[in-house]
Parts: sequence; structure tokens; C-alpha cells
Amino acid sequence: MDRRLFLQGSGALAGLGLLNGCAKRVAMPAVAAAGAPTVPFYDMPGNIVPIRADLDRIFRITVCLRPFRAQGPRIEVVKMGDKPVVTNYGHGGSGWSLSWGSADFAVRKAMEAAPGVKDCAVIGAGALGLTAALTAQRMGYNVTIYAKERAPYIRSVRATGSWTPDSRVALTDKAPATFAADWEKMARTSWGMYNSYLGTAGNPIEWTDRYQLSDDPPRNPNAPVDPNMPTDAEHQKPQHDFARYADSIADLHPKSQLLPPGSTPFPTKYVRRSTSLSFNVAGYAKQLMQEFFIAGGRMEYREFHTPNEFATLPQGVVICCTGYDSRALWSDESVVPVRGQIAWLIPQEGAQYGIGYKNLNLLARRDGIVMQPSFGGEDEGWNDTNEQPDRGVAEAGVKILQELYTRMEPIIAKRGTAIRA
Repeated sequence: MDRRLFLQGSGALAGLGLLNGCAKRVAMPAVAAAGAPTVPFYDMPGNIVPIRADLDRIFRITVCLRPFRAQGPRIEVVKMGDKPVVTNYGHGGSGWSLSWGSADFAVRKAMEAAPGVKDCAVIGAGALGLTAALTAQRMGYNVTIYAKERAPYIRSVRATGSWTPDSRVALTDKAPATFAADWEKMARTSWGMYNSYLGTAGNPIEWTDRYQLSDDPPRNPNAPVDPNMPTDAEHQKPQHDFARYADSIADLHPKSQLLPPGSTPFPTKYVRRSTSLSFNVAGYAKQLMQEFFIAGGRMEYREFHTPNEFATLPQGVVICCTGYDSRALWSDESVVPVRGQIAWLIPQEGAQYGIGYKNLNLLARRDGIVMQPSFGGEDEGWNDTNEQPDRGVAEAGVKILQELYTRMEPIIAKRGTAIRA
């Protein structure tokens, strides 16, 4: 599988073109093998270009500490002296996904707590800080962001870039009774705002297909765990009962499909396809910052050690969006770190899809192909503050990809697809 290029297609639909005397790769929709059950022509899987799964294509490894709270995000008003401060932190693995909805909640609380005030301070320049600042501007505030760092140094840019609005956002038995409804409002608000970025320059937000691959039948999540089954991420029962709310917004995106055998080039017995939003975080974060400055926003580099320091700011209201740093800043022990590591492969033209296979989650984005091995299931990284990259885990993810594409090779070859070394 070393550095091979696959060309997908068949007969009259695919071929090799010439460009300056050299063969040009053409990726065509996957076509089922002869006699195999198929999906309708208009619904066939799109381009599935194999990823160049070489260890030397890892160009960086990043680690992020997700700020999880069992009760869900903390969005409430606290007084520091006479100054109202709105907290907006603790979103777990849902920071980017819920950011616009959380910002709407936080800014409206600020307006209620300080009616008539037109100057607002936002603490933090990550996903929650940038969206809170822009939302405040759109609601008439003059906004100054105070932050100790900004992109590309903030933790938010180390995210996988997927729409995951209920990823480790709360525990089922700890979230308040009102949280499910609040979560739905936040998710729908965010969804609407993300759709407004579709088609804009640089493609900060895109729709992508995801393929969940397995050789075993899909497991019923409510079925009892067999103690004789291997304790990998597919079969391990989580120690924590993370709340799930996605069913309440099922109307926002297409339903997943269990594709017929042979309808894709993937070698596994079961292939489930879904379509979801992807965030090209590098370009998206820059675009948000540019919008903030164009609208007259100001930014100052500053680090706060206690919330009491907010009282010294000249702005009449403060929105605090400090992510995992909120644990130390607010002495809030309810914030639990959940470590997540991503290995980045060099972006690849034509590769724009996601895969879930043997404990590996992969998303091919324009700013990098992000791989996140998860050998411990949803509990992996729980209460782990280690932010040092683990090269061994990154390489294990690449080897899983190599194994997958090696299994795909004879399927591609059997279909008469051209393979070039």
C-alpha cells in the first residue's frame, strides 16, 4: 500500500486522462461489483480516495483537554463586585458544535443582567470566546476580547472538526431537568449559524460523508455486555453514562444508511454511511477573528488568575469563555479534563470523507487529515491532564489505515480499476 494511487470507477464512467504527458488520477463514484445489490444511481457513494497512510506523512500531533462538566455547560450570571459576569464554559467535546447557541444564551443573560450597557468584555479567544464576541457585536455591543493566547495556540484549534453537539456534554443522571430543552435550543441555533457559512471563501464549513466500517453486526447499545467479548472501544461498556440528545434534532441532517454489500470499495461486511458537517478549523478560526476585527472589535493579551480581576475591567459586563482553564480560574472542581490526541496527516487532494474503523476515527479535512485512535472507548482520557503527544498511539492509527487499505486493494483490482504505483 506504500504511496499507491487508486482510481475508482468503471467502464464508460471512468478512465485515465493525460496532463502534460503524465497520467492524471481521476476519482469516480464507487460502483458495485457485478451482481451485487446496489443503491440507486443518484445515491451512490462519492469519491473514496484511499489515504496515503505513511508514517512519514504525520506532520504534527496535538493534544487537547476537553472541559467536561457532568451537569453540562455552566452558563450563569455571577457578580464580581457590582459587575455581572456571565460564565460560558464546560462544553466537553461539543465546544465548536454548540458555540453559537451557547453564545446566544450567554449574551442574552448579559443583556438581562446589565440593561443599557454597550461595552462588553469577553475572556478567551477560543471557539466559545470568538462566537460570544461576534454574537455580542451583532446584538449591539462594543466588544473587547481579553486572552492570554489566540489561534493557532489555543486548545480549540486541536479539535477534530466534526459536528458533535452531544459529545461528552453531560451525564444522564447529573444534568438538570431543563438541560435537554436548553441543549436543543443551543444545537439548533448553532446549526443555523453554521449553515450560513456554507459556500463562503475557503470552505470553513462543509458537508462530508462518513463511513462506519465493521466486520461484526452493529451492536445494540442497550444490550448487556458479554464478559467474554474483547474490551475494545466497540464492545467496552463506558464507566460513565453520557447524556444523548441527538434524537431531538434528527430532522437537521440525513439519516444514516446501512449500505448493501459490494456497493462501496470498503472491505468490511458492514458499511454505514452518514453525512454531517465538518469544520476546517484553521481557516474557520481565522475567518471568525477577521469578522470580529472588521466589526470594530479590539483584543488585548492578558491573563487572569482570579475572577475578582474582572471587576477592574472598564467594560460594564463580562462573558467568561475560558474552557478548561476555568477549572483553575474559578476553582471549579466540576470541570473534568478529558484528554484527546489527534495525529495529523498531510492533506490530500480528492480525499474528503470520514471513517470509523477498528477504534480509529478519521476525518479528511482541507487543513489536514485528522486521526484519533480511541482504544479506551468514550472513557479514554478521563481525568487525564497529560498534554504531551504520544507518537506510538499516532503510529498505531496509521497502521490501522494501512491494514484497511491493504484489504481494499484486491476489491479495487477486481473491479478493473487502474492502480498505479
